Amino acid sequence: MTGRLWTTRVAALVLLLLLLLVVVRLPWAGDLGIHAATVERLRHSLLHPGNPLVDADTPSPYYSPWTVLLGCVAKVTGASVFVVLRLGALAALATLVTGVWRYVRVLSARPAAPLLALLCLVLLWGTAEFSWSGFLGLHSLALTVAYPSVLALGLSFHLWAWLARPAGLGVRLGCGVLWAVILLVHQFSGVVASLGVLAVVVAARAGREVWGRSAAGLALGVMVLWVWPYYDFFALLGAGDGMDAVHRSLYRDLLGRYWLVLVGVAALGMRWWRDRRDALVLFFVLGAVVFLAGGVSGHWSWGRVLPAALIPAQVAVALEAVEPGRRAVRAGWACVLGAALAVGAWGQAGTLGYVVGRGALPRVVEQKYREPWEGYHWITPWVGYGDVVMAREFPARQIPAYGAYTVAPGYPDFFLWDEGARVAAVRAFFAEGAVGSVRARIVREYGVRWVVDRGAGLRGVEGLRVVARGPGGEVLYAVTR
Repeated sequence: MTGRLWTTRVAALVLLLLLLLVVVRLPWAGDLGIHAATVERLRHSLLHPGNPLVDADTPSPYYSPWTVLLGCVAKVTGASVFVVLRLGALAALATLVTGVWRYVRVLSARPAAPLLALLCLVLLWGTAEFSWSGFLGLHSLALTVAYPSVLALGLSFHLWAWLARPAGLGVRLGCGVLWAVILLVHQFSGVVASLGVLAVVVAARAGREVWGRSAAGLALGVMVLWVWPYYDFFALLGAGDGMDAVHRSLYRDLLGRYWLVLVGVAALGMRWWRDRRDALVLFFVLGAVVFLAGGVSGHWSWGRVLPAALIPAQVAVALEAVEPGRRAVRAGWACVLGAALAVGAWGQAGTLGYVVGRGALPRVVEQKYREPWEGYHWITPWVGYGDVVMAREFPARQIPAYGAYTVAPGYPDFFLWDEGARVAAVRAFFAEGAVGSVRARIVREYGVRWVVDRGAGLRGVEGLRVVARGPGGEVLYAVTR
């Protein structure tokens, strides 16, 4: 056992070191632009930040307790938004690691259990490259470590740990507030947290007094959600249908992305055989049912609940490999899990490129590496804070990170009432052969000062002057009329 414990410690230490180095590099990808823009708006106005992406006075679900705190840090320190996001990533990573540790210690007293669970959560996925916020695979975590979802999941593990132990009314009320904070920080991870809470409470076979304390905590949590001033949380309950198209891909290539988790499903089967109300089994069943219901009904956004099925399976196999029992059985689990973790690590080996650079990777690993985005630092000498930039969808996801607005948001925005008109305006502006008067009207209507586009599509267009050229053939135009 001592040898396996040290091996687990070394592997976990290497993994954490890799993630810390990733935080230093902070690869630009995915939703980093919207989170940077949110902190930037809060730095300039904590009370009335407005829409983070477009020049409109609307609420936004991105204004959470976490981003407000980061906005305060940015305002007080004067540090750049990307430095603040790195600090936030360190705090979120620490919250996740300590949360996993506390929750697993509730389930097992074995010293190796928390470290092994951490390895399983990060490496026990599949061999097809996959990344999405709220999913804890190594490749995904490397790209999303600065996102609010990482903090929300870390807080979720702490919440489950507190609920799994006997506690008085004060602790239950605190859990209710924490549950509300998780939902405000990242709504999808909040659903995962809620299913975990239900599993813990049901598995505890609690009496009437405990249920009463839990109900009081729930009521306090709902009150926190109700009074949060930056957006109407309950209005988001009707926003799911508008996000289904974005999440359709969560139901593709399930075997390639998650086949190693089947080892954990087998471990859950053994736990169910010993205890029909095991908390991890109940958690898995709840997550799997919601995920399958989303696939059957076409509500693809429900796919974001999949971590509620993955997390208990990954934790369960870690526990089975260290729990006391027949030596041969434990050794068998250790061998199977060790092989699965090795395969999972190899499948996500491209993450090393975010630390050492693509050129330093062996050719066989280089094929697994995905190039991060370039970013738009190159426009900042000319484009100032609050300027409106006309850009297509992809650059519109990044440009607001530097303080500018775009005409249409790069992401669906439930609270932006004229989103459809803005998207149509961008499409009309960049349409081949668009009439000059149409472009001029759009420029006046939205106060456009700059245009970013790739290639020569706007070359020679009246009213536009080339100011700078960026990577990938992109061009920054100034609006001259």
